[in-house]
Amino acid sequence: MAKILIICTANICRSPVAAALLRDRLRRRGLTDWQVGSAGTWAMESRGASRYSVQVSARNGLDISGHRSTMVDEAFLREADLVLTMEDGHAEALRSEFAEQGYKVYQLSEMIGRVYNIADPYGGPLAEYERMYADLSEVIDGGLNRIIMLAQDNAARRPPARQTR
Repeated sequence: MAKILIICTANICRSPVAAALLRDRLRRRGLTDWQVGSAGTWAMESRGASRYSVQVSARNGLDISGHRSTMVDEAFLREADLVLTMEDGHAEALRSEFAEQGYKVYQLSEMIGRVYNIADPYGGPLAEYERMYADLSEVIDGGLNRIIMLAQDNAARRPPARQTR
């Protein structure tokens, strides 16, 4: 089992949608014990996903209506085997603040061999959220093999859990 963390800014638009998409794709591959979470670099705790993110996800068979935003912290990164960010600024900030965990941090777009930011649709019209969903689908579907490989490799490097008596 591997643990993947997806990061955006407020954890209300892109990362909850990407996490739901990735969970779905992993499940389809039979990786039902994998964990996929999301957090934000500037998240206000316990906000729901944006209305259009919920709507676009539901249209595509994904339910994120119960999502609550979370601020990323060191524990999240330490527990994750792979961290995927929406923007280069997110990746830079995480690598700087949590240097020991930096080897796990990639931009999501790197999974398909390119490096670009996934546009934040926050405050925009429904069409921008639909474009975000299409972008996330393309990158996750096209990069799924690499995501799985990186997460498995890092999970194998994880120190064994401490035994308690």
